[in-house]
Amino acid sequence: MGDKTQLLLIALTSKYKVRDILIGTTASILVLNALAVLAGGLLNEFLSTHIWIVKLIACLAFFYFSLTSLLKDNEEEEASGCRIKFAPLAVFCIFFIAEFGDKTQLTAITFGATNGLNLNAIGIWLASSVALLVADIIGLCVGYFLHGKTPDKFFNILAFIVFAVFGFVNLYVVLTSLKLNSLMIPIIAGVGVVFTAICAIILKRNSRAGL
Repeated sequence: MGDKTQLLLIALTSKYKVRDILIGTTASILVLNALAVLAGGLLNEFLSTHIWIVKLIACLAFFYFSLTSLLKDNEEEEASGCRIKFAPLAVFCIFFIAEFGDKTQLTAITFGATNGLNLNAIGIWLASSVALLVADIIGLCVGYFLHGKTPDKFFNILAFIVFAVFGFVNLYVVLTSLKLNSLMIPIIAGVGVVFTAICAIILKRNSRAGL
């Protein structure tokens, strides 16, 4: 409980249908935990060396979805055919990137490495998957309730904030992993300036469109 993926699903309710989120999230959880249990200690060793790559991808993805939360609605509707058709896959990828290498997957890796590849591995896979799915469904229900009771613009702003925070958090993790502590403030400040400038451009464009 209290994991970032719960907030992530709340934000996703402003972009995708609940059905698509459930399908994409469930599939992603099953695949993630299967990889964790099967890989065990070997995957844990790999992540300890290359975790910054995964977090960098997550950082860029979160910034992208934060910015797209500001885009006007009619632009999203123009590509609605493709968006709706591949929505479960989009959710799968977002959730996979966000959760890959996170503490919940590392926990499943630990259990998998401890018990080995036997019948217990199936139980660990199912138990960890159900536990994470139940916790995330709670977040999804909260998001669905808020989306139905609040204006779309309010929820889009919430999605923007959530994705932006995750983006900067993952950027911090990347810089820490690469031991760039002396350059951390300048880099984060620079990314913040660029991010703010892009936000201003999008908001100005929306204003001209009368939104």
